[in-house]
Amino acid sequence: MASPLDIIILAAGKGTRMHSDLPKVLHPIGGRPLLQHVIDSARELGAEQLLTVVGHGADQVKQRITGDDITFVEQTQQLGTGHAVQQALPHLRDRAKVLVLYGDVPLIRAATLEKLVAAVNPQQMALLTMTLADPTGYGRILRGPEGEVQAIVEQKDATEEQRKITETNTGILAATADQLREWLPQLSNNNAQGEYYLTDLIALAHQSGVHIHVEQPEAIQEVEGINNRQQQAALERYYQQQQAERLMAQGVTLMDPARIDCRGTLRTGRDVVIDINCVFEGDVALADGVHIGPNCILKNCTIGAGTRIEANSVIDDAEVAGACTIGPFARLRPGTRLAEGAKIGNFVETKNARIGTGSKVNHLSYIGDTQMGSGVNIGAGTITCNYDGVNKHQTEIADDVFVGSNTALVAPVTLGKASTIGAGSIVTRDVAEGELAIARAKQRNIQGWERPQKT
Repeated sequence: MASPLDIIILAAGKGTRMHSDLPKVLHPIGGRPLLQHVIDSARELGAEQLLTVVGHGADQVKQRITGDDITFVEQTQQLGTGHAVQQALPHLRDRAKVLVLYGDVPLIRAATLEKLVAAVNPQQMALLTMTLADPTGYGRILRGPEGEVQAIVEQKDATEEQRKITETNTGILAATADQLREWLPQLSNNNAQGEYYLTDLIALAHQSGVHIHVEQPEAIQEVEGINNRQQQAALERYYQQQQAERLMAQGVTLMDPARIDCRGTLRTGRDVVIDINCVFEGDVALADGVHIGPNCILKNCTIGAGTRIEANSVIDDAEVAGACTIGPFARLRPGTRLAEGAKIGNFVETKNARIGTGSKVNHLSYIGDTQMGSGVNIGAGTITCNYDGVNKHQTEIADDVFVGSNTALVAPVTLGKASTIGAGSIVTRDVAEGELAIARAKQRNIQGWERPQKT
């Protein structure tokens, strides 16, 4: 019978060097909290129980990070990594393999962790190490004459000779629940920090005759932790580079792979082109042949095949069908739905609006809480007055309506099929099919009028 897998994630640190009121593990990489990245990788392993040790900002962490598989464990005193793992001991299942991860090491790959877990048995534990040209600040791996791992020594406790060792500790390890129950109570805080080091488990394992199996990550960034803003920025750039490489491998044309930010899930079809400085948030899907101009922001939206989004446009929680044209400088707010071939032009804002097939809102307009049919033309400067100060109201525009420039449609109002609205009108009543509506003051030309003079 296969052993169950329990994963302990240490997320109790304050993160003093972040200089922030937000718990360190909630700071983002790629739009997701550091801790969420770790949990997502852990879930790929199929773990049924994620024991998350929290301390500083515990309430904020619990509110932000959710899931039925997560059990939060409090560490009320910060007495070291060994002490943190001890808090989770009562929750470990019998015969379980246990993997220890860190909430501020966000880019660890599930494939790397799988190798560690696979190596664990009653006679062997597993340790993730890395070899660095400059190991300053890291615990060093001490090996015996046969190359066997015997212990880890922290930099502050290391001798000058030990500090020359370049194989370093990542902190990530795996063992059986029985092994942890045996070794953790034996930890001592007799060291330079006065803390209970989880690294001391390695010496205890060696003394118990348990072999320490070693794995190393494919990239150093997998095991780099975040303790300050500089490290956060460096890992953000690495993460975005990985996203850019993935997109290009799928056939996406990136005009500059160094100038794209993917802060969620981006799914793409064939022959997609993305210009510089575009940001993708949440869940975004781009169909075949979509072209996105520079400086655009897309969040939780789907874009149909052949649609072109011009520069400096923002699309948020919207659905766009194929062959549409958007922008430049357009803003599609939540609830916007564009049908095939619709056009939203420069400095146009829409919200909770359905724009029909081939309809055009070309310039300087606001269209909100609107149902618009097909073949409609909205003149420049037109707005739907959908808010009366208390409630929102609907504007209904049927097929083939023509609305002249600088018109205000005061909702609730309905424009019938093929009706026409004269430019500069303020429309407060329904317009029937085929009618022309003109609602503006009569022009007066006054002869002999003298302009005011400065006094």
